[in-house]
Amino acid sequence: MKEDNRNLLLAITLSVVVLLGWQYFYGLPQAEKQKQIALQNQQTQSQQATQPSGAPTASGTAPAPAQGSAPAQPGQAPVTAAPAATREAALAAGPRIRIDTPKIAGSLSLTGARIDDVSLKAYHETVDPKSPIIVLLSPAGGPNAYYSDFGWVAGPGANVALPNANTVWTADSQVLTSAKPVTLTWDNGQGLTFKRTIAVDDNAMFSIRDEVENKGTSAVSLYPYGQVVRVGKPATLGYYVLHEGMIGSLGEQGLQEYTYDAIDKEPALGSAAHGKVWKDVLGGFVGITDKYWAAAAIPDQGKKYEGRYSSVQTGSVRTYQADFLGEAVNVAPGASASASSRLFAGAKEVAAIDGYEKNQGIKRFELMIDWGWFYFITKPMFYVMDWVYKHVGNFGIAILVVTVLLKALFFPLASKSYASMAKMKAVQPEMMAIRERYADDKMKQQQALMELYKTQKINPLAGCWPVLVQIPVFFALYKILFITIEMRHAPFYGWIKDLAAPDPTNLFNLFGLLPFTPPAMLHLGIWPILMGITMFVQMKMNPEPPDPVQKMMFTWMPVFFTFLLGSFPAGLVIYWTWNNLLSVTQQGFIMKKHGVKIELWDNIKAMFGKKPAAAAATPAVPAPGKPANSNKK
Repeated sequence: MKEDNRNLLLAITLSVVVLLGWQYFYGLPQAEKQKQIALQNQQTQSQQATQPSGAPTASGTAPAPAQGSAPAQPGQAPVTAAPAATREAALAAGPRIRIDTPKIAGSLSLTGARIDDVSLKAYHETVDPKSPIIVLLSPAGGPNAYYSDFGWVAGPGANVALPNANTVWTADSQVLTSAKPVTLTWDNGQGLTFKRTIAVDDNAMFSIRDEVENKGTSAVSLYPYGQVVRVGKPATLGYYVLHEGMIGSLGEQGLQEYTYDAIDKEPALGSAAHGKVWKDVLGGFVGITDKYWAAAAIPDQGKKYEGRYSSVQTGSVRTYQADFLGEAVNVAPGASASASSRLFAGAKEVAAIDGYEKNQGIKRFELMIDWGWFYFITKPMFYVMDWVYKHVGNFGIAILVVTVLLKALFFPLASKSYASMAKMKAVQPEMMAIRERYADDKMKQQQALMELYKTQKINPLAGCWPVLVQIPVFFALYKILFITIEMRHAPFYGWIKDLAAPDPTNLFNLFGLLPFTPPAMLHLGIWPILMGITMFVQMKMNPEPPDPVQKMMFTWMPVFFTFLLGSFPAGLVIYWTWNNLLSVTQQGFIMKKHGVKIELWDNIKAMFGKKPAAAAATPAVPAPGKPANSNKK
């Protein structure tokens, strides 16, 4: 056993510091770097033609695999029109059908039958309800193109005209609502009539049914496909704990996550495209995800398909694509065939995502939300928090209530830990006497300390359990605040308008009294200060480590954490502050129960070098087995 259990506690605490510090010192600079990249991409796109086809090669169609029996990969011929300078100009470039549902505003293009204009009515860019709503999908040919399309590709060697990005479809309605689907038709002039029925629910799920009728004299073999395409590398936050980029659940392969940079580095698929392919997949989805929003193409869950992520460089712009290619559908003369698929394009609301997995049978669709390594803690905790929220109407209050429930759950363990710490504090004079007596003999010092622990029935490691238990809970709550759309722009009280954002107040401009904005590294709000104070009080209630270096570390650690959490979500800081207050109350009660006097004020004065008068008069307690007058002859 090491010299003191504080070494172990110090190691655990420093591990937490490293993990949190990584986000602070790496995540923020990385986010700024990604914003610069995004800005450069946008400038490039406004000057050059984009790759609007969504195909992974410049020609608009990926080369067929080496096997002669395989069809070409999904992709449509590029739009020949010049790129538009603005999103609005791109939307006005061709005929459209308006989309209007309780959650979605937008349109779909009759040219190419693409779903390429989706905005989310319920979500704004800032906490100001008058700020613009979130734009998710945008048309090809404009800046930040991001869209989805579905259709057919022909088998190898087939010479058949199929609808592509330049095809202008005929619609039976001018508005797509959750109550009324839209049917599009197109005749290729060679005996094939194509029909596409698009429906949308009240939330963000589109259902696409493609039908083909063969009025010709020859059979055709077609392969259904669906794809999500993004032109240009978007700005990402760059946090290790958050996935942004290509995402999918591909049958037995499970969750497959690739960042934009990672897919760029994958082996070549042919021509200029790089990416990853999964064959003979049954169930799941493929798509592209941001922190709060996503677009995913969902194949027929009962039929096998080939899933693919790809990236291609066209000039100075990269195009990213997630697609699926279904099994062949043979259409004999006089016959017809169909294929069904879906598109999710919306906010990653937990209830909606889980509902789609359960009610529509989409395999592992819940993994669209990045619950992280502590999934088994994070998601149940969210459910409890969401349940409390529905009863109290405030997620901040829900955090406080859940914290109380967690303290109650771990009360037996914490009580034993605090009881052990109380005993440690009670025998601290004896421990100091042992260390002074055997200062030059570490072996005897450890033996005497072990004998003292045994006699007093003290477990020196028990004090570490509250920290160990709190680590996964802390990260689970951090994950909930960081990735769930429900926490975005959720207010608390007073100045906290967004629990997922840092406390907006700042000590360095006197909480808004001075008319300037301090740099990001000097952001210290009211709640982080309260957290630091409660952490300081709690640590001063614990037995002080005998090692001067450890003592200094533990003294200044609340200060370090105060500055560290200045940039963390306010909800997380509120949780930690409240948890500290509950811990101080519980620990104080247990220490008093065991007859240990809490000399908090004396400890604070001692920190500044003022030794309490009572402490000077306290006689030294001899080590076990040694008489008080052992130094007398």
